[in-house]
Amino acid sequence: MKETQKTERIRIPPAVREYVFQRDNCQCKACGKTQLETELNIDHIIPLARGGSNDISNLQTLCRTCNQSKKHHFDSRFKRHYS
Repeated sequence: MKETQKTERIRIPPAVREYVFQRDNCQCKACGKTQLETELNIDHIIPLARGGSNDISNLQTLCRTCNQSKKHHFDSRFKRHYS
């Protein structure tokens, strides 16, 4: 089995964070809570530890609770809900 190379973590620039929040309607992609209901974070859809990239297409908005429950494991419940 081929070992996945971990991608280096970089700081997500403020403009990219704002773009992802706006693209995702300031709403958690897993549970649907909005920024008025909870703290939102930027998350890597495919974790860096599993070879995911820092590309904007691999970023999504998650609330703190959903983000912490995802950890570094890929969970099929966490999917892109946008095109």
